[in-house]
Amino acid sequence: MRAEPRSVGSAGARDPIARDVCAFPHGDVQGAGFAVVGDVFSDEKNPGRKKPFDIRKVMRAVSDQDHEPLERWPHMRDAENAVTWDAHVGGYPVALLGFESRAVPRVGIVPPDGPDQFTSGTLFPMASKKVARFVNAASGVRPLVILANLSGFDGSPESMRRRQLEWGAEIGRAVVNFKGPIVFVVISRYHGGAFVVFSKALNENLEVVALEGTYASVIGGAPAAAVVFAREVDARTRKDPRVQALQKELDQASDSGRAAIRARIADMERSVRSEKLGEVADEFDRIHSVHRALQVGSLDRIIRASDLRPYIVDALERLMSRV
Repeated sequence: MRAEPRSVGSAGARDPIARDVCAFPHGDVQGAGFAVVGDVFSDEKNPGRKKPFDIRKVMRAVSDQDHEPLERWPHMRDAENAVTWDAHVGGYPVALLGFESRAVPRVGIVPPDGPDQFTSGTLFPMASKKVARFVNAASGVRPLVILANLSGFDGSPESMRRRQLEWGAEIGRAVVNFKGPIVFVVISRYHGGAFVVFSKALNENLEVVALEGTYASVIGGAPAAAVVFAREVDARTRKDPRVQALQKELDQASDSGRAAIRARIADMERSVRSEKLGEVADEFDRIHSVHRALQVGSLDRIIRASDLRPYIVDALERLMSRV
């Protein structure tokens, strides 16, 4: 971090580089209750970084206040989850990429094999195509800054049918071929296929950092609990005292009363399994934290949210001088 950040960038911006983005107004989104952008990054206001927020407010907080951003392809059908801006940070023109961090309703006829809404932090086929196009368009023209709340790619039958794998691979190809600096900042969560296509191993000019309190791993806690540790969840469910008490009651019941007790056991197992899924997911997230990602080399550093703007400008200057 620069000891005395400059106040003017290359485009003559008068917005102080050291400005704290946390004070920027946010406003309530889908009942999350965030007054300022700093609430999005607060363990108290947003535990687990799971509440919806407005990514455009975060992007506007990061970008220079005296340069109005220009959104590219804002009306690209079914690509609403990717937000692509031409903006300035510290006076430097950048391609600024963000991802919708709240559920987005779908427009038009929804195929029966696809989701009824675009979920938060998830890339769908057309959004993946839009991201790849944006990265390719910025290559050799301006640095790329990515503010990531990204849990991966949608895997519904509709998305697979609409070439999700191909467009996801195009993002990876665009990152590999990108000419210029890439600054990737994890502002909330960073999991799944996103962990692969934006890997720092793909481009030597890609720097990956995360804000304090964020989460970064190849798979998130919830899908890990549901898929990878499904047997552990089932075992904990069977060992739960509430389930065992009903099982004991079943063993002692007469034949006429067994059906009713089995129904009670099924209801109890569903309830308990949901609890155990959350329990295992939380344990996974605690172990596979952003600090572990730093230890294994997936991240370059962890920064405070208040240092976001000065860090990005510093990274841009370092990477541009190297490139």
